[in-house]
Amino acid sequence: MTELMDKIKKRRTFAIISHPDAGKTTLTEKLLLYGGAIHLAGSVKARKSNKHAVSDWMEIEKQRGISVTSSVLQFDYDGFRVNILDTPGHQDFSEDTYRTLMAADSAVMLIDAAKGVEPQTKKLFWVCHRRRLPIFTFINKLDRYGRNPFDLMDELEKVLNIRAYPINWPIGIDGHYKGVYNRLENTIELFEDDTSHGAKKLKSTTGSLDDPKIRELLGDELYENLCNDIELLDMAGDEFDMEKVNTGELTPMFFGSAVTNFGVEPFLERFLQYTPPPLPRKSDIGDIQPEEPYFSGFIFKIQANMNPAHRDRLAFMRIVSGAFEKGMEVWHSGTNKTVALKQPQQFMADEREAVEEAWAGDIIGLFDPGIYQLGDTLSGGPKLHYENIPVFAPEFFSRVRPADSMKRKQFQKGITQLAEEGAIQTFIRTETGREEFMVGVVGVLQFEVLEHRLKTEYQVDIVMESMPFRFVRWVVSTPKPIDQLKLTSTSGRAKDSRDRDVLLFENEWSIRLACENNAGLELAETANRK
Repeated sequence: MTELMDKIKKRRTFAIISHPDAGKTTLTEKLLLYGGAIHLAGSVKARKSNKHAVSDWMEIEKQRGISVTSSVLQFDYDGFRVNILDTPGHQDFSEDTYRTLMAADSAVMLIDAAKGVEPQTKKLFWVCHRRRLPIFTFINKLDRYGRNPFDLMDELEKVLNIRAYPINWPIGIDGHYKGVYNRLENTIELFEDDTSHGAKKLKSTTGSLDDPKIRELLGDELYENLCNDIELLDMAGDEFDMEKVNTGELTPMFFGSAVTNFGVEPFLERFLQYTPPPLPRKSDIGDIQPEEPYFSGFIFKIQANMNPAHRDRLAFMRIVSGAFEKGMEVWHSGTNKTVALKQPQQFMADEREAVEEAWAGDIIGLFDPGIYQLGDTLSGGPKLHYENIPVFAPEFFSRVRPADSMKRKQFQKGITQLAEEGAIQTFIRTETGREEFMVGVVGVLQFEVLEHRLKTEYQVDIVMESMPFRFVRWVVSTPKPIDQLKLTSTSGRAKDSRDRDVLLFENEWSIRLACENNAGLELAETANRK
């Protein structure tokens, strides 16, 4: 039990959330650099060459320079085992991000120093906030002109309704920053000029605020500015309170630049001290604590074809309690049978390592012969079920068919696998007199990913026809058969992949009218995966 507790206390599992282009993938890569997982960081700006970011492994990500699927990355730092869940920033892939946040114990909110709080950041922040996750803020891109740090603090409070406590404070003016002041330790770290453009760790000089050498290196003007800022923060700012951090009411705030490595290591060190070890998870038999003597976990992500040479499929599992051992036999909620957990792996993007054992808080990949689904529970103890992972309502729909009817088998396989990953949702319409196969997505860019992946991974070209629907609702209860419901002429009826009845609408007015014209009709915006 002592070994189990020691292992769990050293686990840190967190997600990085941000608006697109805030520098999330770059920060992820630099954390790996300081963790010793990589020794030279490739410039993200050079993605069109061979030097794409470590966490972007899918071919379309390398071409487009965006993250379209969550990556899982692991490394060790200062005695901690760190599990980073790098999520897509683009709003069209927000459903993948929501699912990934189910596996995180805390979140790092990345904000562009020039742009402040942006729309996608707000959406993801509220997902974390509703789950009461501890949220840590990293103000990025201090290598260029940015807004006043006090203004950014004020914006966090007004826009996100969360108080901020700056752990460190930038020393300098308008993008010309020389270092950071650590408020809790009353120390200054000055960074040396670096010609590697962030490819290597940044050298630094450390000293106290009273150190004459530090004052000389700063110069009188910067020193006086810093002293004034510190006085203002101490007088008007919040007290640092870990209890408020742990309940998501107060965000520790850090400043730096992922591109130049400015402030990255001080952030990593302090973050690992403050962010919580593995948290309990809700189940149908109550909260399950990580130190329970039995193994349990849940599937939050499925990914096919990570290795194009093998065409394999992996199920990503968050271990919630106990210890995992390679080959162990456990109960699987999806089949209600005992399964052997073979070929477990841990990740560095698309690089994998076989794993013999893992502990609560870790993320591992299981070879999936086609039995796992999103939200499945695995347990070596009681037959429990963890919280369901919701299905979000798609907002864009297309008829989809293979361009070559001879490739229908490959088409069906590809579509089925991508739907099981949660990348798309599938529906069947029969009301037009013939069976229509339809795909729904949360964001239109997912159609591009669908087309690309079917072509490259399954060798199938597709024909897509956009449909006018913008809303889907699952039928919870109905006063009469679906085909007898009184709907507008532009509404539609269909079945989802689990043969559940859904209604399709072009606008919210049609939804209201359907409920008014059919007393007793109950509709839902989301559905469980089970």
